[in-house]
Amino acid sequence: MTKKKSPGPDAYGSLLVEIKERVRIAQYQALRAVNKELVGLYWDIGAMIARRQNDEGWGKSVVERLAGDLQQEFPGIKGFSVQNLWYMRQFYLEYRSSEKLQPLVGEISWSKHLVI
Repeated sequence: MTKKKSPGPDAYGSLLVEIKERVRIAQYQALRAVNKELVGLYWDIGAMIARRQNDEGWGKSVVERLAGDLQQEFPGIKGFSVQNLWYMRQFYLEYRSSEKLQPLVGEISWSKHLVI
């Protein structure tokens, strides 16, 4: 039986660098996918709130109740405060009429949308 040769330090170092780079790329892609999905979720929530307010005349108290119920149902998620729900509504209302901007909405983070 022949003994397998151990890689030299240069070969091993090169492999390690390649793997670390691949891990970083995968992490970045995963974060982008999560961000895009969250922004889409916030868009949908904003749209639902805006439509109900328009169609059924819902006001401030409904959004406050909704925030409390969502926080109770999803205790580990911090994005369902009253203020954030209003931001989601405003976010939807700001971008809904611009067909050119809508596809780009998910390309930047929620925090950047709040700044805008």
